[in-house]
Amino acid sequence: MADTTMQQDPPPATTRRRLSWTGLFSLLIFLALAILPPVAFYSGHPFWLDIFTRLVILAIAAVGLNLILGYGGLVSFGHAAYIGLGAYAVGVPAYHATYGGFDLIASYNGFVHLGLALLVSAVFALITGAICLRTRGVNFIMITMAFGQMIFYAIVSLETYGGDDGLTIDVRSEFPLISLDNPLTLYTVCYTSLAIIVFLLYRLSNSRFGLTLQGARSNEERMRAIGVNTYHYQLIAFVISGVICGYAGFLLGNFTTFISPEMIDWTRSGEIMFMVILGGATFLCGPIIGAILFIVLEHLLSEITVYWHLPFGLLLIFSVLFLPGGIIGAVSRIGGKKGQRNG
Repeated sequence: MADTTMQQDPPPATTRRRLSWTGLFSLLIFLALAILPPVAFYSGHPFWLDIFTRLVILAIAAVGLNLILGYGGLVSFGHAAYIGLGAYAVGVPAYHATYGGFDLIASYNGFVHLGLALLVSAVFALITGAICLRTRGVNFIMITMAFGQMIFYAIVSLETYGGDDGLTIDVRSEFPLISLDNPLTLYTVCYTSLAIIVFLLYRLSNSRFGLTLQGARSNEERMRAIGVNTYHYQLIAFVISGVICGYAGFLLGNFTTFISPEMIDWTRSGEIMFMVILGGATFLCGPIIGAILFIVLEHLLSEITVYWHLPFGLLLIFSVLFLPGGIIGAVSRIGGKKGQRNG
């Protein structure tokens, strides 16, 4: 009997070179994030360590959003809600221990804060995702924004936790052998978390689950025609994305030691989406590049003008029109052209 096994041809040399270029570029970014913050801290510039810590936390949130935006083709304008829920999972227990008269060990226990952040984010993502994924296009965008704003106004109305004025976290989450009060330790935790999440999403995106999710993004009707329940795959991806953003909120609450409804507003969701699109929505490390550019440009432009959002908008328009695939997509194309000339 003839062997009917289908064998895939090896990828062409140009594709391998593109992969090597994007991989090398991503590796350089990770090396820079590992080296520069400790150097800045020990050289007497702790301010830059704070900048890098905020950058890495927002990069985690952007990577989480990219799972459904870049790989799933689902545009969500409500993912800042999960960041806020993760942050309030740190602040609310600490508040009750400090001002509520409940001297509970769990009020400062980091495992309790982390578990609460992940659980609340997962439940909210499951409920909202089950509803939002019944819609598509503009309707999906608007309903995710509506759920995000619902959480925003709900927290604003909670005067016990500061309402619109926000809530100060007096004591950070406590873990055995790890002190988040040390800024370098906190950055190390954030950086390690980013590396682990990127690795896990890399494995996920190249698994059958990830390939099915990408297939639904390309042609959902065809995937359904061959018997794939795309709704279940998209819902699982939505929950995973929300949990990652909730974890980013947990880190953000410990970093800022101040939480407010402002971090849940839809404009914050827009900023995370800006990072994903600018860096490259179809690339795993694209959101990290976008987060770096966002934080650096925000810092530099805010020193020049109070209308620093205008250059951001122009940059986004330029990126969409002339940089399909974002920054890392442009690097991939440059590497491909050089590879063709060398070949």
